[in-house]
Amino acid sequence: MIPLAIDDFRVDQMLANTERWVAINSGTRNLLGLRNMADDLANCFAILPGTLSLIDPEPVETVTNSGCIEALDHGQHLHLRVRPDAPVQMLFTGHMDTVYGTDHPFQSARWMENGTFNGPGAADMKGGLAVMLAALEAVEASHLASRIGYEVVINSDEETGSLSSNGLIASAARGKHAAFTYEPALPDGTLAGARGGTGNFSLVVRGRSAHAGRNPEQGRNALVAAADLAVRLAAAATPTLSVNPAKIEGGGPNNVVPDLAILRVNFRPRSGDVIEVARAAIERIAREVEQSHEVRVTPHGSFNRPPKPIDPGAARLFNLVRETGSMLGLDVGWKATGGVCDGNNIAACGVPVVDTMGVRGGAIHSVEEFLIPGSLSERAALSALSILRIAEQGVL
Repeated sequence: MIPLAIDDFRVDQMLANTERWVAINSGTRNLLGLRNMADDLANCFAILPGTLSLIDPEPVETVTNSGCIEALDHGQHLHLRVRPDAPVQMLFTGHMDTVYGTDHPFQSARWMENGTFNGPGAADMKGGLAVMLAALEAVEASHLASRIGYEVVINSDEETGSLSSNGLIASAARGKHAAFTYEPALPDGTLAGARGGTGNFSLVVRGRSAHAGRNPEQGRNALVAAADLAVRLAAAATPTLSVNPAKIEGGGPNNVVPDLAILRVNFRPRSGDVIEVARAAIERIAREVEQSHEVRVTPHGSFNRPPKPIDPGAARLFNLVRETGSMLGLDVGWKATGGVCDGNNIAACGVPVVDTMGVRGGAIHSVEEFLIPGSLSERAALSALSILRIAEQGVL
């Protein structure tokens, strides 16, 4: 029986860490804020044994609103490796970035009358990082610590798809028995189970400019072609594939036929085989629009997060977490969700993962985002005891 020497969590330290991290603006594009956040995290996680590094991001390209391909800078990622030769190996991941850039109106935190903590990134997922750190400190204090090795990856670009950290995550996932990611649970503690996938594409449409009054027939309107492209792609949606044409950029003066437009579109496949169907639809519809409007269409993008089903390994891990919750007096359940996170990519590596081991909270990605402070110690206990049970059992 694992001794429950994990009740006396330093809730004050978890709260202090969360409040300090929330005060650092670390929107994905705020490289200075991400640097400050990474440095603070490195100082905090240095309390754990092992080798800690700040890893440079992998190269990422983006399509600008002028239709050009440019390099896109990202912040560094934190990587910690502890006891790589231990018999049981796990992966713990989180992200330091938020959706709130320096120009967003939501910049400061406050305590609400109902006792919740409202702040940018409080639940998603700076509170989750505090939970991860506290749980690992508790594991290190256990007599079972020597049985478990692990890697920690805290990336700087999860909110925009982890394009500069996917390779690091995949490398860290290799050979792991299980993984926890510290996205927030729902306010009632429900975890995310199966997840769909996602893909983001920019389709560059190039036509031919002309005078809108003198010789419009000689032009090829890229904006009209992009609109047709959006309508056709939306019509390709099925019950297992949602398609969201989100934005068209381009155009100019009213008296000029526009020769450039860019369609930004998001796809949400519910299963892996649907990804190939979606890719084929993008290519087919792009060629149809080229022929109909005498333009050139160039797709850029990828399906960067594959769907995450609940396979037998994931089911065993979820059941272990649920049983652990019962030991702590918690009713742990889960349900499918349309959202995505790094748990999708970890699962694609063949590693069972529960990706909502963070705080209870809600209204994420809005000015009403909140954290339930009592969940800090609750979820840290759930993580620590689950990790120790995995260490004790050796297998799921």
